This record gives sequence, structure tokens and C-alpha cells, in this order.
Amino acid sequence: MSTGRSNGIRNMTAGSPAGHIFSFALPLLAGNFLQQLYNMVDSWVVGNYVSDAALAAVGTGFPVIFMFSSLFMGMSTGGTVVIAQFFGAGKPERVRDAVDTLYTAFIRAAIPVSILAVLLVKPMLSLLRVDEAAYREAWIYLTVVCAGLVGTIGYNLNAGLLNGLGNSRTTLLFLAIAAILNIILDLVLVLAGGMGVMGVALGTIISQAFSWLFGLFYINRHFPEIAIHPFNGRFDRTLFRQIIGIGLPAGIQMSLVSLGTMFVLSKINSYGKAFTAGFNVGNKLDALAFLPTQSLAAAATAFVGQNMGAGRQDRTRKGIRATVLAAALWTVFTSVLLYRWGDVLCGLFTPEPAVIAAGTLYLRSIMPPYVLFAVVFCLNGAMRGAGDSVFPMLNVVASLILLRVPFLYFFANRFGPAYMFYGYAVGWAVGFVLTVAYYCSGRWKRRGSLAEQEQPVPPDLS
Repeated sequence: MSTGRSNGIRNMTAGSPAGHIFSFALPLLAGNFLQQLYNMVDSWVVGNYVSDAALAAVGTGFPVIFMFSSLFMGMSTGGTVVIAQFFGAGKPERVRDAVDTLYTAFIRAAIPVSILAVLLVKPMLSLLRVDEAAYREAWIYLTVVCAGLVGTIGYNLNAGLLNGLGNSRTTLLFLAIAAILNIILDLVLVLAGGMGVMGVALGTIISQAFSWLFGLFYINRHFPEIAIHPFNGRFDRTLFRQIIGIGLPAGIQMSLVSLGTMFVLSKINSYGKAFTAGFNVGNKLDALAFLPTQSLAAAATAFVGQNMGAGRQDRTRKGIRATVLAAALWTVFTSVLLYRWGDVLCGLFTPEPAVIAAGTLYLRSIMPPYVLFAVVFCLNGAMRGAGDSVFPMLNVVASLILLRVPFLYFFANRFGPAYMFYGYAVGWAVGFVLTVAYYCSGRWKRRGSLAEQEQPVPPDLS
């Protein structure tokens, strides 16, 4: 397998750690920006041309969809780490086995998961206590998007395979296709066709499915070393256990965080559709500002994975330090920006004063301590690249669910909605202390290289 960069594959076991991480992160950042852009276009279209109820419905649907797709996204993360470690160790045959195993698992499970997601839409809406004015739109949006989860899962799987090889440029191409197509479909189905929330949902699943299928074609044409044969049935049980050992905790973490977010939304929804719409607008801006940190953390996962596979633990700390420093500086800058001009930015999504006020309240509550979460996010990504997914899962569950949610309810019930978002700061502060302490202990490196752990026996393919 090529270790050069002529086709976008990047061997990160030599050269500047910071240079590799930033070069890898930039296409991820552009891709994540495009993804947020078309999510924001969805919100802009329904907020300005449909209704506040539709805007609340689209925002409410995100954590539900994220929860249903999280287990597969975790599997994609596990695939990234396993592929990165075997690629860094110079074992292309095991990279090939990992690709086949991942796709076989995906083909067997994607449709049942999509059906289950559709069946759980109404129970999830009941849990969220969605306002009656937004209920019908939320049900339509979630049902359609859940029915089309295969495209979302498939895209993330393609991205995970390429990220393990140090290639983030090609995933940018896939996302660009999805973003452009989604924006066009929004304009056609919603503005011209008058389909409302149904049009937004259809635009989302059609664009993601097309991006996934195009990704299959592109990878098979340009990356023959990892050509995807979805129905060949090759499945390595040993590799799958390694992938699940890393990916399942990550998937559970994301699912539980989404569940925690739904409990947060349940409380937010109790204050009416304007407050919910404002939170969703503020959350879009907060997510947009966080994209560089998210991209740096993903780059750190691949970088650490390749270098742990190559036995280069000396390089991992250098790369992690560069990642955390860059993320912290960026987060401080954007926090000041959103704290100062949050009301102006919220006004771009809706003309309603109550919605703008709610979005501004959210931003001014969470921005001061946001840098703590940025550090936690980057260190978790790095430790996951070393094969340690259990501590990040336990830490995130403790800080973002067991602490953030109860404190948010406590502040809301005791002091009112103006103070509820300070619960975020409590969770982030505890998570920061625990993460830094665990990282400094060095226990996250104890698994070493996955390639070195394997016995010299033929792979178990069935």
C-alpha cells in the first residue's frame, strides 16, 4: 500500500507532528463547515419561509437522528483507529481485511437500524415533550430522515476508512457534493415546491445517499488498495472485536450524549416554541464555532493511531500538545466573538425578537467556559486514537449527562430559564479535571500497537 500523498494518503509517522495534524485538519474543517452550512441553510429556509414551528421541529430532530446513527459512527471511529494503526505498522493486508469487515457489518445491520429508528420516532417525540405547534412537523421530519439513515451511515463509514489512511481531502469532496445538492433541493422542494419540512427532510436524505454512493464509486476507482465490495461477505471476527472494542464505547458515548441532549431539549421545549427555536439557532452558531476544534480532534485520532501502530509514542505527545494549544486559542477567540455579537448573528436566522433573545441567552451562558470542553474533546480524540475509548466514554457520560443535565434542571427550576444553561459549565469543569488527570497519568497508552498484539496466524475470515 502506498505511503505517499499522491492520492491523498498520508503517512504521519515521520515529519512535523503539528504540520501533519493541521494539514489533515484543514480539509476536515472545510468539510465540517459545509455540513454545518447545509444544516444552517435548512434552518434558514424553514425559519424564514415556513414557520417558527418548523424551525423548532428541525432543531429538535437533530439529537434524535444523531442518537440513532451514533453506533455506526462509533464503528466508523473504531475503523479509523484500527486502519490507522495497521497502516502505520506497514500491514496493508490487515487494512484490506478491516475494510471488508466494516462494510459487511454495515450491510447486515443498516436497514434493521433504520426500521427501528422509524418505529421509535413517536416515543422520542413524547420524551422530548415537543410543543403541539411543532409536533406534526417534527414527526414528518424525523420519520423521513430516519427512513434514509443508510446514506448518512454509509457516508460516515467511507470517511472513517479514508481518515485511517490520513486522507481527509477526499471526504471533503464527498461532503461538498452532499452540501451543494442539499442546498439545491431545499430551494427546489421548499421555496419552489412549497413542501415545507417534508422538502427539507427529503433534500437531506437524497443528498446524503448520493454522497455515499458516489463515495463508493470514487474510492473503488481511485483507491484500489481499499476497494469496497459491499456484498463479498468477508468478515474477520478478530478485527471486528478490535473495531468494536474501540468503536462501541465511542458509539455508546455519542448515543448517551444525544439522549442527554434530548433531556435538555425536553426542559427547553417546556418554555414554548420561541425559546426552543432560539436555542436551536444559538446551538447552530455554537456548533459552527466549534468546527475547528472538532476537526483538530479527528486529526489527532488518526495521527495518534498511525504513530501508535508504528511504535512512535514519542511523536504522539508532540502532536497532542499542538492540537490542544491550537484548539484552546481558537475557542477563546470564538467565545469572545459569540458572546459580544450573538444577538446580531441570531438575527440572521429569524426576525422574531423572542427567538433572538433566547439564542443570545444560550450563547452568553455557555461561551465563557467553552474552552474547557475544547480541551476535553481534543484529549478524548487523541486517547481514542491510542485505542482507549472506555475512559473518554465514562468521562463524557459523567460530565455531560450525570452532571450537566441535573444541574441544568436544578438551575431552571430554582432560578428560571435565564440561568439554566450554567449547567453546561458544571459538567465541563468536572470533565476537564478528570480528563487532564487521566491524560497526565499516561494510562491511555497502555494498549500499545494493535499490530504488535496480533498472533502470527491466518486471519479468521468467514
